Amino acid sequence: MNKAFPVIRLRDRGNWLVGRDGVVLCFFLPRNHIEVGPAIWRAIRTYVHAIPPGSLSWYTSSDGDMVPLDDKGWEHNHQEVAVRQGSGSRNMELRESPSETGGYQVEYYGRQLDSPFHDAPATTLSFTFPTEYLLEHGAAHLRILALELARELPFSFGYASFAVVSSQGSWAEGDWNLLEALLARHPGLDAPHASEFSSVIGTHALGAYWLTFLGQPLLGQLGGVEALRQALPDTSLLPLEDERLLITLGEWPDAIDTEKAAVPPQYSALASLLAPYVFEYKGDLNGFERLMNQWHRRLCP
Repeated sequence: MNKAFPVIRLRDRGNWLVGRDGVVLCFFLPRNHIEVGPAIWRAIRTYVHAIPPGSLSWYTSSDGDMVPLDDKGWEHNHQEVAVRQGSGSRNMELRESPSETGGYQVEYYGRQLDSPFHDAPATTLSFTFPTEYLLEHGAAHLRILALELARELPFSFGYASFAVVSSQGSWAEGDWNLLEALLARHPGLDAPHASEFSSVIGTHALGAYWLTFLGQPLLGQLGGVEALRQALPDTSLLPLEDERLLITLGEWPDAIDTEKAAVPPQYSALASLLAPYVFEYKGDLNGFERLMNQWHRRLCP
Protein backbone atom coordinates (compact mmCIF):
# COMPACT_ATOMS: atom_id res chain seq x y z
CA MET A 1 0.00 0.00 0.00
CA ASN A 2 1.35 3.44 -0.93
CA LYS A 3 -0.16 6.51 0.68
CA ALA A 4 2.95 8.73 0.81
CA PHE A 5 2.19 11.16 -1.99
CA PRO A 6 4.06 14.43 -2.54
CA VAL A 7 2.14 17.65 -1.92
CA ILE A 8 2.48 19.83 -5.03
CA ARG A 9 1.54 23.46 -5.50
CA LEU A 10 2.84 25.19 -8.64
CA ARG A 11 2.15 28.90 -9.05
CA ASP A 12 2.68 31.28 -11.94
CA ARG A 13 4.21 34.76 -11.77
CA GLY A 14 0.89 36.20 -10.63
CA ASN A 15 0.77 33.65 -7.78
CA TRP A 16 -2.20 31.84 -9.36
CA LEU A 17 -2.28 28.09 -8.72
CA VAL A 18 -1.47 26.38 -12.04
CA GLY A 19 -0.64 22.84 -10.89
CA ARG A 20 -1.35 20.64 -7.87
CA ASP A 21 -1.11 17.01 -6.82
CA GLY A 22 -3.85 14.60 -7.80
CA VAL A 23 -4.79 11.81 -10.17
CA VAL A 24 -5.47 12.19 -13.90
CA LEU A 25 -7.53 9.73 -15.94
CA CYS A 26 -7.35 10.25 -19.70
CA PHE A 27 -8.59 8.35 -22.79
CA PHE A 28 -7.64 8.78 -26.44
CA LEU A 29 -10.21 7.52 -28.96
CA PRO A 30 -9.41 7.05 -32.66
CA ARG A 31 -12.97 8.04 -33.57
CA ASN A 32 -14.70 11.10 -34.99
CA HIS A 33 -16.50 12.92 -32.21
CA ILE A 34 -19.96 12.40 -33.75
CA GLU A 35 -19.48 8.61 -33.39
CA VAL A 36 -18.79 8.67 -29.66
CA GLY A 37 -20.50 11.82 -28.32
CA PRO A 38 -23.33 10.05 -26.42
CA ALA A 39 -20.90 7.60 -24.77
CA ILE A 40 -18.61 10.48 -23.83
CA TRP A 41 -21.54 12.33 -22.24
CA ARG A 42 -22.56 9.28 -20.20
CA ALA A 43 -18.98 8.97 -18.89
CA ILE A 44 -19.02 12.65 -17.91
CA ARG A 45 -22.30 12.20 -16.02
CA THR A 46 -20.86 9.15 -14.22
CA TYR A 47 -17.89 11.24 -13.10
CA VAL A 48 -20.13 14.07 -11.90
CA HIS A 49 -22.18 11.66 -9.78
CA ALA A 50 -18.99 10.17 -8.27
CA ILE A 51 -17.46 13.42 -7.02
CA PRO A 52 -18.74 15.76 -4.27
CA PRO A 53 -21.80 17.81 -5.32
CA GLY A 54 -20.94 21.23 -6.64
CA SER A 55 -17.30 20.36 -7.35
CA LEU A 56 -17.69 21.57 -10.95
CA SER A 57 -18.95 25.14 -10.94
CA TRP A 58 -17.60 26.70 -14.15
CA TYR A 59 -17.40 25.92 -17.86
CA THR A 60 -15.96 27.41 -21.00
CA SER A 61 -18.67 29.16 -23.00
CA SER A 62 -18.87 29.39 -26.79
CA ASP A 63 -16.94 32.66 -26.76
CA GLY A 64 -14.13 31.19 -24.64
CA ASP A 65 -15.00 32.82 -21.31
CA MET A 66 -15.34 30.91 -18.04
CA VAL A 67 -18.94 31.26 -16.84
CA PRO A 68 -20.95 29.72 -13.97
CA LEU A 69 -22.14 26.15 -14.63
CA ASP A 70 -25.91 26.39 -14.15
CA ASP A 71 -28.73 24.38 -15.76
CA LYS A 72 -28.33 26.38 -18.97
CA GLY A 73 -24.62 25.56 -18.94
CA TRP A 74 -25.28 21.84 -18.55
CA GLU A 75 -27.65 21.90 -21.51
CA HIS A 76 -25.11 23.84 -23.59
CA ASN A 77 -22.43 21.24 -22.87
CA HIS A 78 -24.80 18.36 -23.53
CA GLN A 79 -25.58 19.81 -26.94
CA GLU A 80 -21.89 20.41 -27.64
CA VAL A 81 -20.81 16.88 -26.73
CA ALA A 82 -23.70 14.53 -27.53
CA VAL A 83 -26.20 16.23 -29.83
CA ARG A 84 -24.81 18.82 -32.24
CA GLN A 85 -23.75 17.33 -35.56
CA GLY A 86 -21.43 18.61 -38.27
CA SER A 87 -17.73 18.78 -39.00
CA GLY A 88 -15.08 20.56 -37.00
CA SER A 89 -13.87 20.01 -33.47
CA ARG A 90 -15.85 20.08 -30.21
CA ASN A 91 -14.23 21.36 -27.02
CA MET A 92 -15.62 21.31 -23.49
CA GLU A 93 -14.04 22.16 -20.15
CA LEU A 94 -15.67 21.91 -16.73
CA ARG A 95 -13.74 23.35 -13.80
CA GLU A 96 -13.79 23.83 -10.07
CA SER A 97 -12.45 27.40 -10.28
CA PRO A 98 -12.62 30.00 -13.07
CA SER A 99 -9.06 31.21 -12.51
CA GLU A 100 -6.97 28.52 -10.80
CA THR A 101 -6.34 24.82 -11.12
CA GLY A 102 -8.70 22.77 -8.97
CA GLY A 103 -8.73 19.12 -8.07
CA TYR A 104 -11.85 18.29 -10.11
CA GLN A 105 -11.87 19.01 -13.83
CA VAL A 106 -13.16 17.59 -17.11
CA GLU A 107 -11.60 18.26 -20.49
CA TYR A 108 -13.12 16.99 -23.73
CA TYR A 109 -11.69 17.47 -27.22
CA GLY A 110 -13.88 15.99 -29.92
CA ARG A 111 -11.84 15.61 -33.09
CA GLN A 112 -12.35 14.88 -36.77
CA LEU A 113 -9.72 12.32 -37.74
CA ASP A 114 -9.32 13.83 -41.23
CA SER A 115 -8.94 17.37 -39.90
CA PRO A 116 -6.40 19.45 -41.84
CA PHE A 117 -5.74 21.46 -38.68
CA HIS A 118 -4.30 18.62 -36.56
CA ASP A 119 -1.36 16.35 -37.30
CA ALA A 120 -2.79 13.09 -35.91
CA PRO A 121 -5.92 13.80 -33.88
CA ALA A 122 -7.77 11.58 -31.43
CA THR A 123 -10.98 12.41 -29.61
CA THR A 124 -9.86 12.88 -26.01
CA LEU A 125 -11.55 12.81 -22.61
CA SER A 126 -9.75 13.67 -19.36
CA PHE A 127 -10.85 13.66 -15.70
CA THR A 128 -8.95 14.72 -12.60
CA PHE A 129 -9.25 14.00 -8.89
CA PRO A 130 -7.43 15.67 -5.97
CA THR A 131 -5.20 13.47 -3.84
CA GLU A 132 -7.72 13.92 -1.02
CA TYR A 133 -10.32 11.99 -3.06
CA LEU A 134 -7.89 9.10 -3.55
CA LEU A 135 -7.01 8.96 0.14
CA GLU A 136 -10.63 9.21 1.28
CA HIS A 137 -12.07 6.57 -1.04
CA GLY A 138 -9.04 4.36 -1.67
CA ALA A 139 -7.31 3.13 -4.79
CA ALA A 140 -9.68 0.18 -5.30
CA HIS A 141 -12.63 2.58 -5.52
CA LEU A 142 -10.80 4.77 -8.04
CA ARG A 143 -9.89 1.75 -10.17
CA ILE A 144 -13.53 0.59 -10.23
CA LEU A 145 -14.64 4.10 -11.17
CA ALA A 146 -12.02 4.23 -13.94
CA LEU A 147 -13.40 0.98 -15.35
CA GLU A 148 -16.92 2.37 -15.29
CA LEU A 149 -15.82 5.57 -17.03
CA ALA A 150 -14.01 3.48 -19.66
CA ARG A 151 -16.85 1.02 -20.17
CA GLU A 152 -18.27 2.43 -23.41
CA LEU A 153 -15.20 4.18 -24.77
CA PRO A 154 -13.47 2.72 -27.85
CA PHE A 155 -10.04 3.95 -26.80
CA SER A 156 -6.72 3.00 -28.33
CA PHE A 157 -4.82 4.22 -25.29
CA GLY A 158 -5.74 5.52 -21.86
CA TYR A 159 -4.22 5.82 -18.44
CA ALA A 160 -4.63 6.84 -14.81
CA SER A 161 -1.68 8.21 -12.87
CA PHE A 162 -0.66 10.31 -9.94
CA ALA A 163 0.00 13.67 -11.59
CA VAL A 164 0.68 17.36 -11.56
CA VAL A 165 -2.99 18.18 -12.14
CA SER A 166 -3.55 21.35 -14.13
CA SER A 167 -6.02 23.14 -16.40
CA GLN A 168 -5.14 22.62 -20.08
CA GLY A 169 -1.48 21.97 -19.30
CA SER A 170 -1.12 25.11 -17.18
CA TRP A 171 1.62 23.37 -15.15
CA ALA A 172 3.94 24.68 -17.88
CA GLU A 173 3.31 28.23 -16.59
CA GLY A 174 4.70 27.42 -13.15
CA ASP A 175 8.21 27.45 -11.73
CA TRP A 176 10.18 25.22 -14.09
CA ASN A 177 12.99 24.69 -11.58
CA LEU A 178 10.49 23.27 -9.10
CA LEU A 179 8.73 21.26 -11.81
CA GLU A 180 11.94 19.72 -13.15
CA ALA A 181 13.04 18.84 -9.62
CA LEU A 182 9.69 17.10 -9.01
CA LEU A 183 9.88 15.15 -12.27
CA ALA A 184 13.50 14.17 -11.71
CA ARG A 185 12.70 12.76 -8.27
CA HIS A 186 9.28 11.23 -9.09
CA PRO A 187 9.19 9.38 -12.45
CA GLY A 188 5.76 8.04 -11.50
CA LEU A 189 4.29 11.54 -11.84
CA ASP A 190 2.45 12.54 -14.98
CA ALA A 191 2.51 16.02 -16.51
CA PRO A 192 -0.81 15.84 -18.41
CA HIS A 193 -1.75 18.02 -21.35
CA ALA A 194 -4.88 16.53 -22.94
CA SER A 195 -5.51 19.42 -25.32
CA GLU A 196 -2.00 19.20 -26.77
CA PHE A 197 -1.92 15.44 -27.24
CA SER A 198 -5.45 15.26 -28.65
CA SER A 199 -4.04 16.93 -31.76
CA VAL A 200 -0.98 14.73 -32.27
CA ILE A 201 -1.18 11.36 -30.50
CA GLY A 202 -3.09 9.39 -33.14
CA THR A 203 -3.00 5.76 -31.99
CA HIS A 204 0.27 6.04 -30.06
CA ALA A 205 0.80 5.50 -26.33
CA LEU A 206 2.26 7.98 -23.85
CA GLY A 207 4.05 5.45 -21.65
CA ALA A 208 3.45 3.08 -18.74
CA TYR A 209 1.14 4.17 -15.90
CA TRP A 210 -0.53 2.82 -12.75
CA LEU A 211 -3.61 2.01 -14.86
CA THR A 212 -2.80 1.54 -18.54
CA PHE A 213 -5.74 1.01 -20.90
CA LEU A 214 -5.05 -0.53 -24.32
CA GLY A 215 -7.50 -0.90 -27.20
CA GLN A 216 -7.38 -1.22 -30.94
CA PRO A 217 -5.24 -0.84 -32.94
CA LEU A 218 -2.55 -0.46 -30.24
CA LEU A 219 -3.38 -3.69 -28.40
CA GLY A 220 -3.15 -5.65 -31.65
CA GLN A 221 0.20 -4.08 -32.50
CA LEU A 222 1.50 -5.30 -29.14
CA GLY A 223 0.45 -8.85 -29.99
CA GLY A 224 -2.83 -9.01 -28.10
CA VAL A 225 -3.75 -10.01 -24.57
CA GLU A 226 -2.00 -13.38 -24.50
CA ALA A 227 1.29 -11.97 -25.78
CA LEU A 228 1.20 -9.32 -23.06
CA ARG A 229 0.29 -11.90 -20.43
CA GLN A 230 3.41 -13.86 -21.31
CA ALA A 231 5.59 -10.73 -21.41
CA LEU A 232 4.21 -9.43 -18.08
CA PRO A 233 3.74 -12.59 -15.98
CA ASP A 234 3.66 -10.81 -12.61
CA THR A 235 1.32 -7.98 -13.65
CA SER A 236 -2.48 -7.72 -13.39
CA LEU A 237 -4.15 -7.89 -16.81
CA LEU A 238 -7.92 -7.55 -17.11
CA PRO A 239 -9.40 -8.18 -20.58
CA LEU A 240 -12.34 -5.91 -21.38
CA GLU A 241 -15.09 -6.13 -23.96
CA ASP A 242 -14.46 -5.06 -27.56
CA GLU A 243 -10.80 -6.12 -27.65
CA ARG A 244 -9.60 -3.84 -24.88
CA LEU A 245 -7.38 -4.41 -21.87
CA LEU A 246 -6.60 -2.85 -18.48
CA ILE A 247 -3.09 -3.30 -17.07
CA THR A 248 -2.68 -2.45 -13.37
CA LEU A 249 0.84 -1.83 -12.07
CA GLY A 250 0.20 -1.94 -8.35
CA GLU A 251 -2.43 -1.65 -5.65
CA TRP A 252 -2.03 2.15 -5.44
CA PRO A 253 -0.79 4.80 -7.87
CA ASP A 254 2.91 5.41 -7.24
CA ALA A 255 4.69 8.72 -7.70
CA ILE A 256 7.93 6.65 -7.38
CA ASP A 257 10.25 8.54 -5.05
CA THR A 258 13.70 7.61 -6.36
CA GLU A 259 15.32 9.00 -3.21
CA LYS A 260 13.70 6.14 -1.31
CA ALA A 261 13.30 3.28 -3.81
CA ALA A 262 14.08 2.17 -7.36
CA VAL A 263 11.57 2.23 -10.20
CA PRO A 264 9.29 -0.82 -9.72
CA PRO A 265 10.18 -3.51 -12.27
CA GLN A 266 6.62 -3.80 -13.59
CA TYR A 267 6.74 -0.14 -14.68
CA SER A 268 10.02 -0.66 -16.56
CA ALA A 269 8.77 -3.88 -18.16
CA LEU A 270 5.61 -2.28 -19.54
CA ALA A 271 7.50 0.86 -20.60
CA SER A 272 9.90 -1.29 -22.63
CA LEU A 273 7.06 -3.08 -24.41
CA LEU A 274 5.32 0.20 -25.23
CA ALA A 275 8.49 2.04 -26.29
CA PRO A 276 8.13 1.41 -30.08
CA TYR A 277 4.60 2.85 -29.97
CA VAL A 278 5.14 5.88 -27.72
CA PHE A 279 4.41 9.25 -29.28
CA GLU A 280 7.47 11.36 -30.10
CA TYR A 281 7.79 14.88 -31.45
CA LYS A 282 9.94 15.19 -34.57
CA GLY A 283 11.79 18.01 -36.28
CA ASP A 284 12.94 21.30 -34.77
CA LEU A 285 11.77 20.95 -31.17
CA ASN A 286 10.91 23.62 -28.63
CA GLY A 287 11.55 23.23 -24.90
CA PHE A 288 8.15 21.71 -24.13
CA GLU A 289 8.51 19.14 -26.92
CA ARG A 290 11.99 18.10 -25.81
CA LEU A 291 10.78 17.72 -22.22
CA MET A 292 7.83 15.58 -23.30
CA ASN A 293 9.99 13.33 -25.50
CA GLN A 294 12.32 12.68 -22.59
CA TRP A 295 9.49 12.28 -20.09
CA HIS A 296 7.51 9.72 -22.06
CA ARG A 297 10.54 7.40 -22.11
CA ARG A 298 11.68 8.02 -18.53
CA LEU A 299 10.80 4.52 -17.30
CA CYS A 300 12.60 2.59 -20.04
CA PRO A 301 15.71 0.81 -18.67
